[in-house]
Order: sequence, then C-alpha cells, then structure tokens
Amino acid sequence: MSTTITLSQKTVRQQKGVVVLPVEEYQRLLAAAVPTHYLTGKAATKLDKLVADGLREYREGKTRVIKSLADLD
Repeated sequence: MSTTITLSQKTVRQQKGVVVLPVEEYQRLLAAAVPTHYLTGKAATKLDKLVADGLREYREGKTRVIKSLADLD
C-alpha cells in the first residue's frame, strides 16, 4: 500500500517543520509525556521565589553536588 502526502512548503515553514511517526510510536510518546501544570496566584509566587533563591545560592557557591540523600548528613 502506498500513500502520497502533499504538504505546503508555506505551512511547513510556518509550523517550523513536520514530524511523521508510526501511530504506535506516537502513542508511546504520548504515554511517556509529562503533563504540563501552570501555577497561578500565591502558589506561582511561592515557586518563583524558591527558584530565585536556589539560583542565587548556586551562584554564590552555597550548593553542593550529591549522589544520594544519604550524602546530606
């Protein structure tokens, strides 16, 4: 069985490319995808502050690399 697909070059450029996958591979990727969550209000502000503080501490050299939680003692 042979199927011909015609794509508009303009559409491909606007969409920044096209990906062709077998259905099974697409379904596997969907199942493995991590859901996206958007925070708003107080929760978003709290998380933004936590990230900013962590990045500041990293720049100041106040962080360390550990291989497991046992290294925290």
